[in-house]
Amino acid sequence: MIPGFPDAQPVAGLIGGLMIGVAAAIMLLGLGRIAGVSGLAARAVGFTQGGAPRSVAIAFILGLPLGALVVALLSGGVPASYPAPGLLIVAGLIVGYGTRLGSGCTSGHGVCGVSRLSRRSLTATALFMGSGFATVAILRLAGLL
Repeated sequence: MIPGFPDAQPVAGLIGGLMIGVAAAIMLLGLGRIAGVSGLAARAVGFTQGGAPRSVAIAFILGLPLGALVVALLSGGVPASYPAPGLLIVAGLIVGYGTRLGSGCTSGHGVCGVSRLSRRSLTATALFMGSGFATVAILRLAGLL
């Protein structure tokens, strides 16, 4: 058990991280494309014309929830709770706007860009993380977490 994190599962996290890294490497080395979820999602729904072939983008995006479903079925699932649907929609729109503004998301910048030592991605990832830390701190101070 990890102090302060009684539900932590470091081995599962390591395996998941390795799987993400292998998927990103296959995408980059096999197709010459960055495995950024926001870009692939935009390509899958037809918002953009460039990037990975649309069939690859659709397969990648569909594989995300299907992979999670397979893991949930095999492991018995993890109890989860979610905010109200309206809040999720607003949060999703804000995140979507941010990914377009920042020319990528945490997977494109944080996984693929940082591993390539991209200065832009290192900066973006530092800002993502710093914003997350600040948000949690503010919400805790306000008694909302």
